[in-house]
Amino acid sequence: MSERRTTERKKVLLDARWKSMSGRHEARVDDVSLGGCFVNTHGHVELGEPVELEILLPSGDWLTLHGAVASYHPGVGFGMWFRFGNAAERTDLKELIASAADRPV
Repeated sequence: MSERRTTERKKVLLDARWKSMSGRHEARVDDVSLGGCFVNTHGHVELGEPVELEILLPSGDWLTLHGAVASYHPGVGFGMWFRFGNAAERTDLKELIASAADRPV
């Protein structure tokens, strides 16, 4: 499989929750970029499945992002790419990525 990422990923360790056709699930996000992230979870997904992801920010606020499953590793989690519904979502994600460099992981 060839590498398809076009944006640099930043290491983070943030609690998250997500929902898809299989329901709601708890998770952790361990890396993120403007293009997508990896979601550590035991929940099952299908490639291409739409996902709503909520990431708990250090401020205590939730960042809601939408996208689809790009890769799936059973028992470990899935990679997802983002589909931005508005400019605010992209701006909030940029702020999270910028602040990730300032925090130890």
